Amino acid sequence: MTNSSSITQFLLSVSADTRELQLLHFWLFLGIYLAALLGNGLIITTIACDHHLHTPMYFFLLNLSLLDLGSISTTLPKSMANSLWDTRAISYLGCAAQLFFFLFLITAEYCLLTIMAYDRYVAICKPLHYGTLLGSRACVHMAAAAWGTGFLTALLHMTNTFSLPLCQGNVLDQFFCEIPQILKLSCSHSYLREVGLLVLSVCLTFGCFVFIVVSYVQIFRAVLRIPSEQGRHKAFSTCLPHLAVVSLFISTAIFAYLKPPSISSPSLDLVVSVLYSVVPPAVNPLIYSMRNQELKDALRKLITGHYSEAINCLSSSAKQL
Repeated sequence: MTNSSSITQFLLSVSADTRELQLLHFWLFLGIYLAALLGNGLIITTIACDHHLHTPMYFFLLNLSLLDLGSISTTLPKSMANSLWDTRAISYLGCAAQLFFFLFLITAEYCLLTIMAYDRYVAICKPLHYGTLLGSRACVHMAAAAWGTGFLTALLHMTNTFSLPLCQGNVLDQFFCEIPQILKLSCSHSYLREVGLLVLSVCLTFGCFVFIVVSYVQIFRAVLRIPSEQGRHKAFSTCLPHLAVVSLFISTAIFAYLKPPSISSPSLDLVVSVLYSVVPPAVNPLIYSMRNQELKDALRKLITGHYSEAINCLSSSAKQL
């Protein structure tokens, strides 16, 4: 039995029992992390550099890529370092910071996905009012609201969670600091305050989910009324990537937090946490780039442009020599 005042570090879940499996875990996470960095970095660079993509949809996509980069950078590097150096430790302040930033970014991402559903609804169902409802100032305000909601939610949860007395040890059955795992270490009934905050978060999550569902019901009704097959295909091509990202994000998160206790186990919890915290940031760029011809063309132009500049630079250097 230990008091929270005496806890200086937490012990995260062991990724593997043998050194070979620990190194395999490191290389696997490193590959996923590099893929997420490359994919999201290319999307951010392409949107920032191509003025044709300076529209509300791509502005929100740029914010989504920033949030994906932040969320995966909050969890994976520490887990990779622990596997590489064969340790489980994370400092008390490091755990608090990791929990805060992960909640901040993941909550902001969910709010942003809700805003992106509204963007697609206005673009397809109210195209004549698109410029009015989604002007540059309105887009900035909505994005700021998503980031602000994430910050406030994370601050409340982090402050409340780490104010609880902990007397059930310091071992977390997870590869990163997560609220449910920390609550298991609490020995005080004051954890009911955190449960109240979680209920409030669930209500917010459910409200956003209902908004997304209603938006897409209206979108599909409008798309099916489009007479030309080409028009329907173009409308669907802008909506399906967002719908796929939302489905992946929500389904994995719901299973992680609402799965029956009877099927819960440390190994299953670890796999599910990877699905909702690691896979979406790495897969989102692929989903958006596969069906978005405009983004693919801009990315191809960016890459070939830099390649041409590099060739010209080398040619100039060769002539000087």
